Amino acid sequence: MVDSSVSLNKIFGALADVTRRDILERVSRAECTISELAEPYAMSLAAIAKHISVLEKAGLITKRRSGKEKVILIQPKTFKVAAAYLSEYEKIWSARFDAVSLQGFTKN
Repeated sequence: MVDSSVSLNKIFGALADVTRRDILERVSRAECTISELAEPYAMSLAAIAKHISVLEKAGLITKRRSGKEKVILIQPKTFKVAAAYLSEYEKIWSARFDAVSLQGFTKN
């Protein structure tokens, strides 16, 4: 299994929320300020800031200052940790599905 200093529980906990996944998708396309990220949501700036805090604690994003504003950046390294973890399970399940397939069942 993958060993990492980043907590997988925090990563997957952060990814469990649809708003945080949407924020990550938007930040993956371009750096955004907190104000820009808050625009499409019917929630307070404080609520968006809380989502950003969860993502930051999980290591999925970082913040940097640009003048008076904070800019949010994606952290691809953390996604690689999660992908490597899931890859281990993909190998296990692929082998199991292959074994079942050989017994006359088909994969779905």
